[in-house]
Amino acid sequence: MKQTFRSILLILLFCSLGVSRQVIFQTPLSPRLANYDITVKLDVQNKMLHGKETLVWRNKSQDNIKELQFHLYLNGFKNTESTFMKESRYGMEGIDWGWIDIKKMVVRDGEDLTNKISYIHPDDDNIKDQSVIRVPLTKPLPGGSTITIDLEFEAHLPSIYSRTGYEGNFFMVAQWFPKIGVYEAAGDRYATKGSWNCHQFHSTTEFFADYGVYNVEIIVPQTYIVGAVGLLQQELKNSDSTKTLIYHAEDVHDFSWTASPGFTVVEDQWRSVHIRLLTQNYKVGSISNGYIQSVKVALQHLNDWVGTYPYPNVTIVDPPLKAQRAGGMEYPTLITGLSVWGIPKSIRMVELVTIHEFTHQYFYGLVGSNEFEEAWLDEGFTQYFESRIMNAEYGEKTSLVDMFGLNIGDFEFNRWGYTGMSNSKIAPTLQPAWQYRAGGYDNLTYNKSATLLTTLERMVSRAVMDEIMHTYFERWKFKHPCTRDFIAVVNEIVHKQYGDKFGPDMNWYFDQVLSGTDICDYELTKIEVNELHHETGIFEEKGGKAPLHRQRGEKPDSLYESVVLISRLGEMKMPVTVLVRFDDGREVRETWDGQDRWKQFTYTGTSSVISGTVDPDNILALDINANNNSKTVRPSSLPFWKYTTKFMTLVQAILHSMLLF
Repeated sequence: MKQTFRSILLILLFCSLGVSRQVIFQTPLSPRLANYDITVKLDVQNKMLHGKETLVWRNKSQDNIKELQFHLYLNGFKNTESTFMKESRYGMEGIDWGWIDIKKMVVRDGEDLTNKISYIHPDDDNIKDQSVIRVPLTKPLPGGSTITIDLEFEAHLPSIYSRTGYEGNFFMVAQWFPKIGVYEAAGDRYATKGSWNCHQFHSTTEFFADYGVYNVEIIVPQTYIVGAVGLLQQELKNSDSTKTLIYHAEDVHDFSWTASPGFTVVEDQWRSVHIRLLTQNYKVGSISNGYIQSVKVALQHLNDWVGTYPYPNVTIVDPPLKAQRAGGMEYPTLITGLSVWGIPKSIRMVELVTIHEFTHQYFYGLVGSNEFEEAWLDEGFTQYFESRIMNAEYGEKTSLVDMFGLNIGDFEFNRWGYTGMSNSKIAPTLQPAWQYRAGGYDNLTYNKSATLLTTLERMVSRAVMDEIMHTYFERWKFKHPCTRDFIAVVNEIVHKQYGDKFGPDMNWYFDQVLSGTDICDYELTKIEVNELHHETGIFEEKGGKAPLHRQRGEKPDSLYESVVLISRLGEMKMPVTVLVRFDDGREVRETWDGQDRWKQFTYTGTSSVISGTVDPDNILALDINANNNSKTVRPSSLPFWKYTTKFMTLVQAILHSMLLF
């Protein structure tokens, strides 16, 4: 009763103060189908959330919807038998389990749905998983109409395990409220009939939701500093040593927040975007500057290459050392970074993670692809632009590591993640993320996807690739595209720029690199040079036989036949270029469609071939083995010493690092 009375007073206080929410976008940027008003109180002692939620959801289809489906992500941390935990690779010793319960759910001015809630498990038939619920409606929801659901819930946050939870007095509160799934009508993405897209919580996937407006009131102790999605509208002190922070976010599909008394706030600005970093006091300086600068760099390049960042702000959360499992995540207008004090500046971990997570604002936040089912559209695109931004800022060969003579570029590191797999044929890239049961998810979704996009860029040129990405972004922002939609944009732009140079479309490329498991491997197999004998003797001519001979002492020019053999060792078929060099300095470029198993080029003349290179311009970043791409008639010892030197430099760097740290 006391709490109820206090809540009424708080509401009256808001009204008396004339609290109004700041309008961020005069014209909505999204359809705003799923809209939430949430009040949540954080019990820091018991690690509990007590919440009330009002969901206003619109049925954009013409279907009569007979049930609703919701995600209860926190139940992924409920026990060892949840699908999330069964799929996870982390140790579970000492974990403080998390969970969420809906205490009440009613339709506004309608039926009580609380007792109709039941758990479903559409992906794996794990009857012990409780991360998705269905709620049947007595009165179906007609197409185009809106339903308002009022509910109350309570949740226990897990100790930091993955993405969300607590560590000491640090709280990362993500995927914490009952969240409605996405209803897909026939024709949406791959849907052939209307149905809910509401997958279970999996260890290798993240989230898929509709866009909307969020109004969230967060109640925490007055000593706590809070960061959240959206804009802070007002902060009110309460009589019980707590405070209420009121946040408003528009045209986003998620809401997360963090709270801790240990945060130090660092603020900056990039054009009209306000940047706010929540870090620890001892990291203010080079580490905090690295975070801020990385966001500015990402904003600049993505605005130039892809499109405008529409939100007025971005918040960066730097978790404390013991809460690193909350790092490296993305939410609309809020990202979590990763840093360890004392790591040399020449190892750009802060920059890499920050640029990667901010890039997700475009390919997760603004373009709402389904990472459950097509993670490459999210992680692969992000990884591709991460490498481009890192290389542009810090050098193609030094963007990741530049210390003690050891240089590693971000893209090459990504490429190694794919080409260095023990079995790069383990699975196709284009499949639901939870189906990577035999492994390979990270390498194929992140590394191979970035590599296949880089190969596409090198085939069509960076300018055309930027036109592809910009067109895709503008066409599909605040919507839910699928792989088919991206390929359609590629086909459109490539045909506009090149006609049929690459064929009627680029489907042949994506069929191989996304749907297939074949590898690309072209080899310069052999160079053979033979000196030919000059003609001499008696030959038939008109009128009879005639001798062909040379004057005494005359030395004819040597005549050579050079044979260059190229082989396709992998099953992937790609057009390739071959560069052939001759001993007189001449160079010849040959093209081959790469369809057959081998191709032979033969040259006859007074000069001989001395070397050959398949793919001399490194177009085929997907080529699994670049070491077999070239050959010389007289092998040089330089490569041996080159790699020996690099190896010794690496050993030296490791030993030196051990002494330092």
